[in-house]
Amino acid sequence: MIRYIMSHVLRHAEDRIGFAILATALALFAVQPAFAHGFKVGEIEIGHPWSRVTPAGAKVAGGYLAIHNEGKDADTLLAATADVAGRVEIHEMAVKDGIMTMRMLPDGLAVPAGGEVKLAPGGYHLMLMDLKQPLKEGESFKGSLTFAKAGKVEVEFKVEGMAGPKDAPAAHSHDHGTPAN
Repeated sequence: MIRYIMSHVLRHAEDRIGFAILATALALFAVQPAFAHGFKVGEIEIGHPWSRVTPAGAKVAGGYLAIHNEGKDADTLLAATADVAGRVEIHEMAVKDGIMTMRMLPDGLAVPAGGEVKLAPGGYHLMLMDLKQPLKEGESFKGSLTFAKAGKVEVEFKVEGMAGPKDAPAAHSHDHGTPAN
């Protein structure tokens, strides 16, 4: 009889523990988007701002992210800031006739209506200049992006390893003007 009672109690306890684990897993799955590394202002969504680790003494770094415009009107990224840098410029890197060039975009970067622009190594990027400290993998720093129509959005850049995040776009990748799917 005692075996039967103990067996019944243990099975009941296992059922409750299993249910608790399942409920916890479902709750974490449901709130997962809250932990995503993205930001939004108006119709503009910013996906995973990041930068690479830098060696001691480095004075510049790149800032990368994706900008998705859900709106019916184009917008323009006009300016950016980063707590770790004296100034930030919006740049474009391109290869023309076998020569790589990099230039500042003084009028900003257009983000088409219903489209996406990726700031990635080898293409559009933020140039973090006059770094105040080395960027260390696993750390993060605050910054902001200012758009002509959507206004200013506060963001947080994560410092990744030299290879960047696992889902980072390939070098020379930018989808300026490509509508989102």
